Amino acid sequence: MTTPAGSGAGFGSVSWWGLSPALDLQAESPPVDPDSQADTAQKTPELDVLLLGSVDGRHLLRTLARAALWPRRRFNFYVLENNLEAVARHMLIFSLALEDPETMGLQERSEAFLEVWGNALLRPPVAALVRTQASCLAHLVPEPDLLEEQLPWLSLRALKFRERDALEAVFRFWSGGEKGPEAFPISRLWDSRVRHYLGSRYDARRGVSDWDLRMKLHDRGAQVIHVQEFRRWRDTGVAFELRDSSAYHMPNRTLASGRLLSHRGERVAARGYWGDIATGPFVAFGIEADDQSLLRTSNGQPVKTAGEITQHNVTELFREVAAWGRPKDAEGDLEEQPPEPDRSPEQQPPASVSGPESFVVHFLPLDSAQTLHHKSCYQGRFQLLYVACGMVHLLGPELGACVAPGANLVVELARYLVDLRPEQLKEFSARVEELARAAGFTPQTGVSPSETFARFSKSGDCAPGSSQDPAVESGPPPGKVLSPPPKPTSPPQAEATPAPEPLLLPAEPQSSLTGVPAPPQEALATPTESPPANPRVRPDPGDQESCP
Repeated sequence: MTTPAGSGAGFGSVSWWGLSPALDLQAESPPVDPDSQADTAQKTPELDVLLLGSVDGRHLLRTLARAALWPRRRFNFYVLENNLEAVARHMLIFSLALEDPETMGLQERSEAFLEVWGNALLRPPVAALVRTQASCLAHLVPEPDLLEEQLPWLSLRALKFRERDALEAVFRFWSGGEKGPEAFPISRLWDSRVRHYLGSRYDARRGVSDWDLRMKLHDRGAQVIHVQEFRRWRDTGVAFELRDSSAYHMPNRTLASGRLLSHRGERVAARGYWGDIATGPFVAFGIEADDQSLLRTSNGQPVKTAGEITQHNVTELFREVAAWGRPKDAEGDLEEQPPEPDRSPEQQPPASVSGPESFVVHFLPLDSAQTLHHKSCYQGRFQLLYVACGMVHLLGPELGACVAPGANLVVELARYLVDLRPEQLKEFSARVEELARAAGFTPQTGVSPSETFARFSKSGDCAPGSSQDPAVESGPPPGKVLSPPPKPTSPPQAEATPAPEPLLLPAEPQSSLTGVPAPPQEALATPTESPPANPRVRPDPGDQESCP
């Protein structure tokens, strides 16, 4: 059996890293009127951004790093994901990015970030760091007051209580609640995904990797990805080998996700890896650079690999975030500040806040994309809406009602999905434009055409909050989304339940993307633990009218 090109199986059903370069969200948003968008306490203009499926925080980090180049604003990032593991990775990534420079050096921080973010296997020191940070976050999640005190940049108030309980269970698993490598045998799970994806081409996987890289990624603008680093990632899941190859042998538990499988007529909860095995984490930070010398070529070949460019960009990004967030009177006087009192590991905050008064990351309930417009506080609120390619099927009039008149929409296209043929990419782009128009947006004029992002603006003659607004009262978007059932490529005894469609389907059913088949049953890890039952009867904050 061979997986046909265009099936989308290599994309996976769970996204762990973005498939587009990081954006400065201030550059994508319209200018904010200081008189109408001012915080009454600080007189600082606010920028409200709604992001669907950003998965790795790259856009948020780049926006914070570039904030010093813009007039001062207070950022409110509202993040909506389709799984709680992605929410947990957001929190862990920001904890690393905002770590106190006196506690963890810049190089150590950037290397730890790259390994946790893009490697299936970790070095023991980085694995220990993940356990420590996850233990701290697991202690903070069920304590809202303590969470706001130690991490004022983070807001979980919109999440439902059952989602908070499940989020705590995720951190408990990351912190080593289940001992031993068999709790998440990522090497076996990775190889099983690759075997299932390639089928009869598995023995020729090196040639398949070379073809996908040279004939697809290189032709689409990612020429700096080196063949050796791409092969290594396809074979082992290790994208950034910053140390000796033998040092990477600890499983990266942050790449684990749960799924319900049907086994002999019974539902079984299993933990496995269902992420990307086709493109890799090189695109987000590794194919563009402000320093053009990193992109120069010699004899037609790039002098730097995507891994080296990624490490440089992430290091500079963390440096800019730390410099922007540090108070001016403390930039040269860090050693004179009183040290923090001694605390236990559970009480120690996992990150020092960089500019806490300047941004807050709000996480929204997982299934709230079609219901946000029911709350008046979200209607016409956001100046910028970002939608990842895996969440395009949620773009409709309901989301359009949450965007202010004159605001912008940025949609990530499927340019770097190697499973898609050129004609499918064009159909996908056309489908994105169709749904954007149905949601009340029109293509931006005066901007350079891009194959990576589609940019739209909302006309200023609509009133999202009024009862006459068709976006508020409408049901599903008028554009039909093709969603054929998954192809029966899984063994009968380990058939996966249908998962939410990862991509909007622009093509005919026979050439469109399908859900990702589950790996064979023998490759599944230990079944996941159910979140601890909470005996208290509590109204979910996500069901209340108040907004964060």
